[in-house]
Amino acid sequence: QLQLVESGGGLAQPGGSLRLSCAASGFSLDSYAIGWFRQAPGKEREGVAYISSADDATYYADSVRGRFTISRDKSKNTVFLQMNSLKPEDTAVYYCAADQRYGLVISGTYDYWGQGTQVTVSS
Repeated sequence: QLQLVESGGGLAQPGGSLRLSCAASGFSLDSYAIGWFRQAPGKEREGVAYISSADDATYYADSVRGRFTISRDKSKNTVFLQMNSLKPEDTAVYYCAADQRYGLVISGTYDYWGQGTQVTVSS
C-alpha cells in the first residue's frame, strides 16, 4: 500500500522554525516529484514548495521563498520542509504529495497525498 505520512508540525512562535517530514512507505520517493501544500481555515489549498523528480530542482511560492527549504533524503525515503522565520500567516494544515510525472510538477493535481500535519504560529 502506497502511503505518505507527514510529521513535525506543532506550535511555533513568530520568527521560529519547524521542520516537517514526509515519509513514504510502499514505494520509493526517488523518482517522484514532491510538493508541499498548505490549507488554512476558509482558504484554498496553496502549493508552497516543490522538488523535481529529475534533478531535485526546487520551486517556491512567493509567500515562502527565502524562508522555506524543501529537500529529500533518499537514504531515508523522506522529503523535508524546513520552515524558518515563521509568521502567523503560515498557520495551516500542511500536506505533502507525490507525483510520477517527470521534472517539477507545479500543480495541485498530484497522485498521492498524506493526511496532513497542523502548523500553528502564534505567540
